[in-house]
Amino acid sequence: MAQAIVPAEAAGTGPTRARNRFSGLDLLAFALLGTGLLAVVTGLVPSAGALATGRRILPILVFLGTVIVLAELAARAELFDVIATRLTGWARGRNVALFALCFAFAAATTALLNLDTTAVLLTPVMLAMAARAGVPPLPLAMTTIWLANGASLLLPVSNLTNLLAADRIGLSVGGFAGAMVLPQAAVLVAVGACLWIFYWRGNPARYTPPAPVRPRDRRLLLAAVAACTVFLLGVLWGERLELVSAVCALVLIAAYARWDRAALRWSLLPWRLLVLVTGLFLTVEAVGRLGLADLMSAMIGGDPGAVGVVRAAVTSGLLANVVNNLPAYVAGEAVVAAGHRDQLLGLLLGANVAPLVTAWASLATLLWAQRCQAAGVRIGWGRFAATGAVTGAAALAAGTAVLLLAR
Repeated sequence: MAQAIVPAEAAGTGPTRARNRFSGLDLLAFALLGTGLLAVVTGLVPSAGALATGRRILPILVFLGTVIVLAELAARAELFDVIATRLTGWARGRNVALFALCFAFAAATTALLNLDTTAVLLTPVMLAMAARAGVPPLPLAMTTIWLANGASLLLPVSNLTNLLAADRIGLSVGGFAGAMVLPQAAVLVAVGACLWIFYWRGNPARYTPPAPVRPRDRRLLLAAVAACTVFLLGVLWGERLELVSAVCALVLIAAYARWDRAALRWSLLPWRLLVLVTGLFLTVEAVGRLGLADLMSAMIGGDPGAVGVVRAAVTSGLLANVVNNLPAYVAGEAVVAAGHRDQLLGLLLGANVAPLVTAWASLATLLWAQRCQAAGVRIGWGRFAATGAVTGAAALAAGTAVLLLAR
């Protein structure tokens, strides 16, 4: 079976120079931004609405931009290569053990931190593991992104949509975890089974563990360790994501300014991704004014029982793959009655675990794609969408069924 992700360059696992030609995602980004700006110019989206959207997404844009710079510079310092050799050594050359280790690592990172952190910081680790161990990068890369989305139900911090839902329902951290722990477990079983069937079972049973990495500049490695550790601690502490990522990126930039100034270049800024996110939110704002709220109300309905929960989950899952999981959840939340707790949880479940089909279905997927490109890895979106559709449907069905049984 053809690989969905194959190395674009034979040498190295660190960042590579971006290609000059525009990709399909680049063209999509410009198309979305152009559509959103046209809606503002024509008055479909009033200037006040556009400014409100801008204020809302500015922290997201700051986070995305700075956390990618942090990950780029950490990768150049060989932090991810060092971690990769440790993890592949723990698996002792066994494919099954490597699968279990990668699965648990990605799930824990997403649940305890958030899915965007998994996409940014764990993707380079997984790709470096594959390169160092001489195994295909596809299974490890797909484990990262499927669990970045699929393991994001447990805690409010795990996903931005969870923060919105917890606030709407009025659940504490413990209450939220208690409501979602069983659906989360069911989703993980479904995702794990699909990962093994689609991507891991065809791997050789054994591989040769790599030798330890000796970094080129230990000072930069230590600076990267410090910056990433502070970032993770800041997220766990509950600080604002954009503030933590910006401070940590600036600290690492200062280290490079002292010891490797040539590595600092404007191409570190992920301007394509920022354009895409801005255009996405402006376009969704315009579509909302053209009747999206009415459509969501008709698709979700007002039944607080099992039928309403299923309709909410399926609707948000479908819309997340069409637009993005965050605006899909926000659009659905606006039409779900305040007292319909289980229906809102179903909406959240669909928005979190189903967006595995399109590249823009979640910000985590966009971040993951950015990291794969930076590592010289090309993504085949055809197989990505086909296997993601099956996995998303299985995870959504399992999680919704358990949510209903646990009522």
